[in-house]
Amino acid sequence: MHVQIQVNTDHNIHGGEKLAAYVKAELTSSLSRFEQWLTRVEVHLSVDAAGRAEDKRCVIEARPAGAQPVAVTHHAGSVDEAYSGAAQKMEKVLDTKYSRAHDHKGGDTIRHMQPAIDSD
Repeated sequence: MHVQIQVNTDHNIHGGEKLAAYVKAELTSSLSRFEQWLTRVEVHLSVDAAGRAEDKRCVIEARPAGAQPVAVTHHAGSVDEAYSGAAQKMEKVLDTKYSRAHDHKGGDTIRHMQPAIDSD
């Protein structure tokens, strides 16, 4: 994947380079079908200071070439869950934006189907 992936964490998130390598590998795999449109993906992992059970937050921002950035956010009880939730949301957003626009829901339209032959 030729998309630049940047992982940012606040001082409350532990994992460092190992976490960043994991996130980069996962995103490279899960977003590979969108690489022709994306130039950069930024991941921001942080802890909200609100004291809630779901205080881990992951924001993923994808930057398509020549278009406005797309961002999703997911809150969860762990960093892994926050990242996974945000990654799934980003896949859905990009799928809606790009795959369906070019794939037309994966099938031929009625205009391209062979006419049915009556067997009376």
